[in-house]
Amino acid sequence: MKEKSLAELQREVDQYISQFKEGYFSPLAMLARMSEEVGELAREVNHSYGEKPKKAGEADNSIELELGDILFITICFANSLGIDLTAAHDNVMHKFNTRDANRWTKKDTE
Repeated sequence: MKEKSLAELQREVDQYISQFKEGYFSPLAMLARMSEEVGELAREVNHSYGEKPKKAGEADNSIELELGDILFITICFANSLGIDLTAAHDNVMHKFNTRDANRWTKKDTE
């Protein structure tokens, strides 16, 4: 499987959404969907690493699938608002590399 850039992912999602008359959801609906997906991720993490076992017959979702859903809705959200996720990533990494440069204990490089 070929590795894709964020720009390629954004174009792929846009091509998919563009085939439907409804297009992207509103920002509020997008935020609600994102919250729903994060809740589903929390449930899967709790089942895998917490003390809450799945109920008998409960669907076998995965953390990977839930993260994929969150990535999809994040891309939809960004696309609907005209946000370049590569630029957003670069900006946040700059923030972490400057503001938080000495916040955490670095590993020895020797």
